[in-house]
Amino acid sequence: MKQQLGISKSAALADRLADVLIKAKDLTNSMTAFNAEEHDLYGLDQIKQEHVENNTSVRGSLIDRGIVPENLPPAEDTKKLERRVKAAEKKLKEGTDGFTDPQGRLDL
Repeated sequence: MKQQLGISKSAALADRLADVLIKAKDLTNSMTAFNAEEHDLYGLDQIKQEHVENNTSVRGSLIDRGIVPENLPPAEDTKKLERRVKAAEKKLKEGTDGFTDPQGRLDL
């Protein structure tokens, strides 16, 4: 998946996955955890099989709705987004030029 999205091997895949795929993975993990407890699944083999079945089911639901994971573009890199937000926050803290009304109050 990293190769297909053009993500370096050292980068975290979750930092570039589309939101719908992150939520699909979260749903799959929650289903696995729930069913492992609900059905008293023990051992790596049982839990792994449950997870594979849940992943296949969730993937099928996505595809049925026209969402093909391999065809989705990578999301914006969350690390870059974080840096941009921090830079904007810093600018806001450094001064309020352009952010005040005629009475000098902060206008957000």
